[in-house]
Amino acid sequence: MRAVWTAARAAARRRKMQTFVIFLVVLACTTSGLISLALLDAADSPFDRAFAAQRGAHAVVTYDPARVTDAQLTAATTGVQAAAGPFGQVIVEPRNDVGPVFGQPLTVVGRADPGGPVDRVDLWHGRWPSAPGEIVLNEPPLTAEDFRLGPLADVTELVTPAGTLTVVGYAFTLSGSADGWVTPAQMATMRPTGTQMLYRFTGDVATREALRVRLSGVTTGLPGDALLAAQPYLVMKDEAAEGPGVYLPFLGTFGVLGLLVAVIIVGNVVSGAVISGFRHIGVLKSLGFTPRQVVAVYLTMVSMPAVVGAALGTVLGVAAVRPMLTDTFRGLGFGQEAGIRSWVIGAALVGVPLIVVIAALLPAWRAHRLSAAEAISAGSAPRRGRGLRVQRALSGSRLPRSISLGLGLPFARPTRTALTMASLLLGVVSVTFALGLSDSVIRITEVGERAAGEIGVRAFNGREHTPSERSDAEVEQMLRGLPGTARVGVAVNRDLSVAGQSEPLKINFVRGDMPAMGYQEQLYEGHWMTAPDQLVLPTQLLNERGLTIGEKLTVSLDGDWTTFTIVGETVRGLPGPEGAFAAWRDFPRQDPNAYFYQVQTVAGTDLNAYADKVTAADPGLDAWNNTGGDSFSTVITAFSGVLALMLATVAALGVLNTVALNVTERRRDLGMLKSIGMTPRQVVAMVVTSMAALGVVAGVLGIPLGLIAHRIVLPLSADAAKIRLPEYVMQVWDPATVALLLLSGVGIAVAGALLPARAAARLTIARVLHNE
Repeated sequence: MRAVWTAARAAARRRKMQTFVIFLVVLACTTSGLISLALLDAADSPFDRAFAAQRGAHAVVTYDPARVTDAQLTAATTGVQAAAGPFGQVIVEPRNDVGPVFGQPLTVVGRADPGGPVDRVDLWHGRWPSAPGEIVLNEPPLTAEDFRLGPLADVTELVTPAGTLTVVGYAFTLSGSADGWVTPAQMATMRPTGTQMLYRFTGDVATREALRVRLSGVTTGLPGDALLAAQPYLVMKDEAAEGPGVYLPFLGTFGVLGLLVAVIIVGNVVSGAVISGFRHIGVLKSLGFTPRQVVAVYLTMVSMPAVVGAALGTVLGVAAVRPMLTDTFRGLGFGQEAGIRSWVIGAALVGVPLIVVIAALLPAWRAHRLSAAEAISAGSAPRRGRGLRVQRALSGSRLPRSISLGLGLPFARPTRTALTMASLLLGVVSVTFALGLSDSVIRITEVGERAAGEIGVRAFNGREHTPSERSDAEVEQMLRGLPGTARVGVAVNRDLSVAGQSEPLKINFVRGDMPAMGYQEQLYEGHWMTAPDQLVLPTQLLNERGLTIGEKLTVSLDGDWTTFTIVGETVRGLPGPEGAFAAWRDFPRQDPNAYFYQVQTVAGTDLNAYADKVTAADPGLDAWNNTGGDSFSTVITAFSGVLALMLATVAALGVLNTVALNVTERRRDLGMLKSIGMTPRQVVAMVVTSMAALGVVAGVLGIPLGLIAHRIVLPLSADAAKIRLPEYVMQVWDPATVALLLLSGVGIAVAGALLPARAAARLTIARVLHNE
């Protein structure tokens, strides 16, 4: 065993370039493989894992405190694994702006702490209420910077009919058990109208029917009218799934591409390293090493740099993917739990060295069966006749000799060439897919940002509590008169009853420049409103209500039944809960605080300064910069760029290895070519051409595959987000872009080939022939 170890160490030291290449490739492939596995793992049921970590409630149940006592509720334990409560509950109507959505009723619960056996609330900012007059609001987690720059930082208190509550923190629960929490003592003063119980059940809870059965077990024996409401966790799961569902096709695509590239390149590098050492294997056998010892020497030789590379690659992969996953899922409420699981780290740390051993074992076992003379012969240059037909055909062309020789080199080692081609092909697919994805997302974001308006204004200032003295028309006139204003749109929304439907329909009545601000541009089908009795609905709302263009809806509008016709479908609606668009109507009794103004400014306008001007002109107006980064576009663009660059780099390393092996095997040929007059520049041209040709083929084959991936994956994400994409979002390709992508395969190949090509050019004739 000592002889094996000594021989392996000596071989690794002697082949420093090869050892370094194995280390570098394994390092890069472990990093990319771990990132790919982590992405695939994160895409697998992130809600379920985060829900389990929070001990989420399978059912959030509200009882009538006048019909059932707390003792009766705590005594009901049939089929219950764990329970929390009873907590007092009340619905309050805020009199000020308490977040991104104005005027929505809030469910407030009295709770002593965020922990407990069920529904462990994530307190991500501030502290839990400890005294009467304090409240924590339920909002998805933000980074410290996003919180500081966002609207939540300005919300310091909640004005309710029962009094003013100071906001002391923000928390989040996947169970959706409340919009805010106060102390039990504070709840007692708010006259709770409900009693909340949180249940985790035993047995099957995967369907709504199963949950109804479990819920009947805890309500058996209680008064029939004691149950006011019950929210199964599947409702929250479906809502939460819309967010990560947008990312999952992207994560899965890049994950699969990354794993394929890693496996192919590691196999190519290691098997090539062993094949190039056949001559050395023959020498070892002639010195008395047994066949098994020879196999052990080569497995040890490739395993040493592989183990070091895998360990370092695992560390780098964890460091790289953790912030990526956190940024992706934080805004969805479970970024903390969507981290890296131990099996992913173990698979990268052990799996890649195992692939190295398997890739080395196959050719080493082949050499194991050869005699010393046969191994030495097999380790020489490729056998006579391999690729000679191609070389002869190319030699008769008018191409420079260095170019024709380079074009013929890949045919000398067809298996190695095929593996290198596969890695280049996947690199081109990754670059093509990433570029198309980024361009499409940018188009969606640009239109969405124009539609959202750069400045948002409401006729009420939640921080100063000073109502505006201007009428709606006066506010619009004032905004249009401010320096820097380009367009102003006005909207007021009403929740209206619909004939034949149990849920009201939110309708945004709009006027001014609203159509020209991007909403009309987002039309997927149909047309914008041209009459007062027409509606345009976002795709999500159409799908939820089961409606189609041309369908008529009869709604109750100020006591009268009015019929509207759906004439268009748009990608998205105004900020907040999805609502339909309708032409403006005057509402004489409308609360002036309900008007919402969107402002587009002249290019180059300082948006924060503009918002300050609005507030200075009228202290009763709450104005804010509405261009806070789109997390979806930021994450997707960053993901696609980083992952495509990573896969292209790994593919280039595969090319580097192939060229290094080819140069090592053909040192004698290179010496002979130099001896008859080939210059160093011609050597570089020959070697680089051999890989550039593969890059051209990879570009021709890889671009269509990338286009297909873009065409398939983007609509899958749109379906998850419950939107439909206009055709202009998909048509991001033009001849110049495709030509540039065609060069990406050549670029990857040349980048990988250049370093060993220059090393080959520096070889002297004397050194090569001396080695021979």
